[in-house]
Amino acid sequence: MLYTLLQSPWQCDMESLLLLLQEGDDVLLLQDGVTAALEGSQMLIKLSASPASLWVLEADVVARGLVGQISTKVPALDYTGFVALTIKHQQQVAW
Repeated sequence: MLYTLLQSPWQCDMESLLLLLQEGDDVLLLQDGVTAALEGSQMLIKLSASPASLWVLEADVVARGLVGQISTKVPALDYTGFVALTIKHQQQVAW
């Protein structure tokens, strides 16, 4: 399953999302969701402890002026990588 987090993690039910994540799932942080990958943030710690793979959309990091503040442990994807994730997962949930 591909989960896309589009809003700030402080404005959604992250605890419910974390309960849904399973091995083989991918979480892509987009739009304001990229703030979940801020270095040292509690949201990053929680997401990193989940069994899912975590990704961030590079264009949204740049658009929000967060380059250098996003954890280097979270791989950045371009739009081609985003498309590859959507092809990999037939089921997707926008969060």
